[in-house]
Amino acid sequence: MQVLSEGRLAYGMQLPVQSQSTIYAEGWEAGAGPDDLVEIARAADRSGFAYLASCDHVAIPRRLASAMSTIWYDPVATLAFLAGVTRNVRLLSHVAVVGLRHPLLTAKQYATLDHLCGGRLILGVGAGHVQEEFEVLGVDFERRGAVLDECVDALKAALGPDEFPVHHGKLYDFEGLGQRPRPAQERVPLWVGGSSPAAVRRAAVRGDGWLPQGDPRERLPEQIARIRELRERSAVQGPFVIGAITEPLYVGEPGWDVGRRTLTGAPEALAESLRAYRAMGVNQIQVRFRSRSRSELIDQITAFGAEVAPHLG
Repeated sequence: MQVLSEGRLAYGMQLPVQSQSTIYAEGWEAGAGPDDLVEIARAADRSGFAYLASCDHVAIPRRLASAMSTIWYDPVATLAFLAGVTRNVRLLSHVAVVGLRHPLLTAKQYATLDHLCGGRLILGVGAGHVQEEFEVLGVDFERRGAVLDECVDALKAALGPDEFPVHHGKLYDFEGLGQRPRPAQERVPLWVGGSSPAAVRRAAVRGDGWLPQGDPRERLPEQIARIRELRERSAVQGPFVIGAITEPLYVGEPGWDVGRRTLTGAPEALAESLRAYRAMGVNQIQVRFRSRSRSELIDQITAFGAEVAPHLG
């Protein structure tokens, strides 16, 4: 199964409902639940979306709860649930804070997910930023970058084809321990999230793709050039997927206040704006639609797939 179609700008989306930070959650999501996720996932599947993404936080400290909320569905459970009601769309963790868990535990969960969904997993990983999560789980917050670096290496081994993976590192050491089922994919794509210099380097030299976090459009060319430089210098081989998170979108004229940063208008105009990402070297865009209800969101997903996407090639 291909992650991306050759020569096209792929499009995916972060699922609503499963994480409800005040930065991006819409008002209607507070009362939404599993049935809403199912219908949204099915709409994205029908509309040619490359992936659906789910976030990862174990527990939110009280000091951050008012901004981040405490609604963060577990990504493995959420993606597995939606795997059963979709057929083609990929399932992305954006991003799993894999340093909070032993790599063999992470590998067991995500290998099983990939096995059950027929090879649709993309494992997105990130360093994390909530100190209390690390402390309560006994992980060194200050060394989370180094922990993630080794986790990525260990996960490549543990999610590979070998039933008895081998990894000998400073933090994790395993050999002679078998895990089945194996992933359905021969190689699970591993995309690295983050926009700091360390995260960009990690993505370039260790990952199969990059998931930026909050980079405005004008900063992307510099970041992409840096990734290409690092990969060339490190002689890393293989395909590499560069992502971007677009501005909020609304297909058509909204007739309500969708915010000044939101891109609105006719499908052809939206597509023209989004094609600029491809010109920068971006392979996939993550889109988010403004909406006042589940039905409006599904209408937006459907309109994007039918009217905007054909012009992204």
